[in-house]
Amino acid sequence: MMNQYLKELEQDPFDPDEFVERMVRRSMQESQLKDDQFDPEMIHDIFTQAIQDLKVLQERQERKCSRLEQAVQEEEKQYGAKLSEIMDQHSHCVNVFSSLDERMSRCGGRALEVGEKLGAARAPRARAAAARDLLSHLANFLSPGPVLTDLFNDPNKLNEAADVIQKLYTIAQELPPDKFEVAKKKIEAKYDEIERNLIEEFVKAQNQGNLAKMKTIANIMTNFKGYSQCVDAFIETSQMNTLLGKDIFSAVLPLCKKNYTIISSVFPNPDQVMSKFVLNIFHLKLQKYIQTKLADKNDIEKYLRNLYDMYTSTQKVCDELVAAGLVSADGNISTGDLRREGLVNGALAGANDGYAALETRRLKAVLSNALNTYYNEKQHVKKQIQGGGFQELRRDLQAVIGTRANINIAQIENYGGETFLSEQLVQKMLNDAKMSFLRCKTLCTANELPATAIALLDVLIQHLLIEHVDYALDLGLQSIPIAENKSPPQIYFFEIVDQTNKIVKMFGEHFQESILSCLSSTSKQSECVQKKTAVMEQLENKLDAGLERAIAAIVGWVKLHLQTEQKKTDFKPEGDIDTIASSACLTVVSYINSVMDKIYASLDGDNLHAVTLELAVRLHRVIYEHLQNFQFNSAGAMIAICDVKEYRSAVCGRGGRAVPAPAHALFDTLHALCNLLLVKPENLHQVCEGETLAELDQSILHNFIQLRSDYKSHKLSSFLKGLS
Repeated sequence: MMNQYLKELEQDPFDPDEFVERMVRRSMQESQLKDDQFDPEMIHDIFTQAIQDLKVLQERQERKCSRLEQAVQEEEKQYGAKLSEIMDQHSHCVNVFSSLDERMSRCGGRALEVGEKLGAARAPRARAAAARDLLSHLANFLSPGPVLTDLFNDPNKLNEAADVIQKLYTIAQELPPDKFEVAKKKIEAKYDEIERNLIEEFVKAQNQGNLAKMKTIANIMTNFKGYSQCVDAFIETSQMNTLLGKDIFSAVLPLCKKNYTIISSVFPNPDQVMSKFVLNIFHLKLQKYIQTKLADKNDIEKYLRNLYDMYTSTQKVCDELVAAGLVSADGNISTGDLRREGLVNGALAGANDGYAALETRRLKAVLSNALNTYYNEKQHVKKQIQGGGFQELRRDLQAVIGTRANINIAQIENYGGETFLSEQLVQKMLNDAKMSFLRCKTLCTANELPATAIALLDVLIQHLLIEHVDYALDLGLQSIPIAENKSPPQIYFFEIVDQTNKIVKMFGEHFQESILSCLSSTSKQSECVQKKTAVMEQLENKLDAGLERAIAAIVGWVKLHLQTEQKKTDFKPEGDIDTIASSACLTVVSYINSVMDKIYASLDGDNLHAVTLELAVRLHRVIYEHLQNFQFNSAGAMIAICDVKEYRSAVCGRGGRAVPAPAHALFDTLHALCNLLLVKPENLHQVCEGETLAELDQSILHNFIQLRSDYKSHKLSSFLKGLS
């Protein structure tokens, strides 16, 4: 049991209550009798024995702990002694290191002092030796005959010879010219020879891809006056057989990136060399390519298209170089950075000089050709139309005389309903103009842009708005029939208004998008807006005049038709007849319906409201005055009421096609007036004082009541005296 107790006591964590519970369970199992009874004495003995075992186990553990504590104390003493010994040794080492460090510092100082003294003594000797060598070489050049020194004749010693000849060349510049003229010429000749050899070796190393040798020669050449020739040789070799394809612009950036890596590794001033490299591409390669592309000026359209493509492609290349950090957008003269605009102008080499005149001429030719093609397709020869009040009066007089005499003096022609306006033609003209304004904005300088944009705008206004739209309006005005025509006038001017509004809207969008963008930051913007406003007012005045003339023609025909076709018996029939609208009314209504269909199909917004209201007011006046020319019996009054209903339905419309106020009110009042022709005499007072007629002037009511056929027989004048 001792071992079992020891295992249980060594559990982590140890729970004493759990330990006692296990002992109780084990003792109960051992002392259990029959019928679930247990022996208490046995349990007591078990617990007593367990307590004794635990005491023995405790004594044993205490003896073991004492032994372990004694062993730990002995080991602690041993380690303490060793640590003390190690600390003593460490202190001794620190002292020794300090003394050695001090001695090393003294030795180093002495060595440095000795080195400086040796260097000071060696430098004069080295300079003296170099001077001696230079004098020796100078003596060779001073002696008559060719220089036969191995240094200058051995290709393997080219770098050393370059160093010597460069110094001799500097010395020779200080020698008196008279006495040492021959020597100076020999030195200069050898200087030039070595310089050429260095450049040849540099090019050879470049072709071999030997960057180390190129860098060595480049560093030597920086002291020579022909260093720029070395750079030129590098650029020429690098750009040889490059940029030869159809689209050379796409190859510029890769070529520059590739060579910038080489330039950075070889040359001591890579930024200046790279600037010269790029400048050579633009001023030689691209310039030659662009001049070839723009050599033919016979086809102006093709020339301007190529010019725009060349300019934008060059700008794109510059932008790519700026983004890559190879070119500066603004440039810096002190560091040799290239300016973006300078590169573009250098590549074009004045190719865009005279562009403004060419673009204006091209746009004028394109728009004129488009107009001529359109009118040729229509088989129409443009007429010289004279405007002004006198011409309008003359036309109206001729038309009236011709109508009365039944001959066509005025020669009014409607061209079969042709409006001579084409949205497709206008869109094509605007597209051509848009291209012109885009090129203008791109190719013109800041000083040229406003004047060029205004010149292009003048061309566009002249051809699009004057020669096409304004001309079509003039033809449309002339084609409107006169008001005295006996046949129903065919009005095509509403279609002209519709197409004109669409074209003006297209022009307005183009004006905002293409034209104002060219002048957004200039003083000429207000001038352009004034030009547009002036021509818009001119077109608007002609539209107003045409609509006025069209309404007059419609109303005039209605008036004439009713005067000639409406019979007195229509409103004073005899016998029983069907109460339906008169035939004259139905003819007018049919015509008005067709006119209103055209108006609603062609106009919208304020124009629609103004035209329909004006037409309704004038037709109401004509019908009102027309009815006052007849007498009405009760059956005729019913026919008149039916006529008014038909007129109101045709003129005023309903729902989405309702004419604005007060059109409905006018016809409602006319309808109420017609009721005065029908009601019994005793009800006249009540009808006249009704809501609709109460506010009318009494003379109007009297005049209508007098149109009754029973006015005299029923002595209605006595009834009228009571009206107030």
